[in-house]
Amino acid sequence: MSFLSTRPAPWCVLMAAVGLAAPILLLAGGGGAANAAVPAAPAGWTTVFSDDFTGSSGTGVNSVNWLYDTGIGYPGGATNWGTGEIETMTSSTANVYHDGAGHLVIKPIRDGSGNWTSGRIETQRTDLAAPAGGILRIEGSIQQPNVNTSNGAGYWPAFWTLGAAARPVGATNWPSIGEWDIMENINGRPSVFSTLHCGTVSGGPCNETTGIGSGEHACGGCNSSFHTYAVEYDRSVSPEQMRFYLDGSNYHTVTATQVGAATWAAATQHGMFIILNVAIGGGFPAAFGGGPNAATVSGVPMLVDYVAAYTKPGSTSGGGSAPSVPTGFTIAGTTSTSVSLRWNAVSGATSYNILRAGIKIASTTNTTFTDSRLNPRTPYIYSVQAVNAAGTSAATGELTVTTPA
Repeated sequence: MSFLSTRPAPWCVLMAAVGLAAPILLLAGGGGAANAAVPAAPAGWTTVFSDDFTGSSGTGVNSVNWLYDTGIGYPGGATNWGTGEIETMTSSTANVYHDGAGHLVIKPIRDGSGNWTSGRIETQRTDLAAPAGGILRIEGSIQQPNVNTSNGAGYWPAFWTLGAAARPVGATNWPSIGEWDIMENINGRPSVFSTLHCGTVSGGPCNETTGIGSGEHACGGCNSSFHTYAVEYDRSVSPEQMRFYLDGSNYHTVTATQVGAATWAAATQHGMFIILNVAIGGGFPAAFGGGPNAATVSGVPMLVDYVAAYTKPGSTSGGGSAPSVPTGFTIAGTTSTSVSLRWNAVSGATSYNILRAGIKIASTTNTTFTDSRLNPRTPYIYSVQAVNAAGTSAATGELTVTTPA
């Protein structure tokens, strides 16, 4: 979802994909089942995040995995989420809840005065990244809202990611930190769009605010049944690639040489966080006729069966490989102004990256680290990566700790 309120051109004429590649990983081939388990990682891959949404009926999201975005924009960020959408996002279980049958429900609702509310959630983790020389895959099984072009004007469901550095500053550094749109749909059209946003706000190497997109890709039945949507960021090939998939079919590819090395690295070579939301109105629906209007129905949800992320480590031509993910990661101690971390040594690792909220803050050759000069009574989120000459491991699972008074 673009962070500017208008788009200069309809998305059906976006830059076409080039150099389409065969799928590297096929976790879900056809349309997704209505209540499928999270696919297991194949040999050589690791599941680094997943949620099967098996909560009890009417309950909110698992707060270990997700946080709610509420209101009409990030604190300090652009109003109307930077897109011109008109709903107010809430944490209410009227808008975001488990259905008790293995699905997350995100439901936009119009009240009697014509005001819309809806839901938007993000992963707590911001460290979903491709190891150097490896691959990151983010996948979801989703049913788009079951509306059509006669009653769905203004509907804008999306499954996407932002770069970790967006979170501390309300995404005011968009689009340089990268936005990967894995699935967008607008106005009940039987289609899907995927896009990489990067570079500078206006024009630039990524053709912003439009981005480098797939154009409108046919998606028959996507409004009425579950389908799998995925992105793979592949650092094992040269030039690096970002590939977008619908039901296992690669329909859009962006390569690093399309935008230049610095722009590509800034948009890809770091942690990301996942976002699920249903917007109402805004610049993208406006490019295809606008909405909502008097015929737009209220209360038709996007259903999410699962979301998962997987990584495959990199290797070098000489046979070396990036280190494995550190084990035994724990909070060793806290004071009002510091947090101490500890983890087990990783064979072959020469150093370790310390990440706070998915952003690297330090590197050490030890298996302990103390983060100091912190604020009392404040939550902090940490993870660790192992590093050697061949590359960097995926990060450990994140740990959240609140400093005492």
